[in-house]
Amino acid sequence: MSVAENGRRFSRAALAGVVLVGFGLAGCDPQYGGGIGPKTTIGGLGGAAGGGLIAAAAGGGGAAIAAGVIVGGLLGGAVGSALDAQDRAMANQAAQQAFENSPSGTPSNWRNPDSGHYGSVTPTRTFQNPNGAYCREYQQQIFIDGRPQQSYGTACRQPDGSWRVVNS
Repeated sequence: MSVAENGRRFSRAALAGVVLVGFGLAGCDPQYGGGIGPKTTIGGLGGAAGGGLIAAAAGGGGAAIAAGVIVGGLLGGAVGSALDAQDRAMANQAAQQAFENSPSGTPSNWRNPDSGHYGSVTPTRTFQNPNGAYCREYQQQIFIDGRPQQSYGTACRQPDGSWRVVNS
């Protein structure tokens, strides 16, 4: 059997794999008795979701989606464990600035002098979703110890005027 999402069909096995990987990553969180911190867990879960969605959007089957979930989870966990609260706050501030004020193709940069981490958020396209909200696709690049980590996503303006990432 399969489940339809955005006109694509996913096997229940692929969806079960996504859920199992998420529970596996959550099991590594100290809150649940594991030895990995919440930054790693959050980064891993976000990366797993993003990797699975990218594989599915590319038309991949169950194995490709599962591989996307695993690779995305590992990369997202690595990035999440390396960023401290100040890094995340600065990256979020740069993202909000980019979504609100930057023309497509113009990056909004941030740099944390304490950690040495830095990055940019670059809007790539602006559009209205079916509900009429304005949304921006973006590319984010974060440098950790000089090594770039890249992600893509979409953020939409909320009724209160703030921007919320709806997929990454």
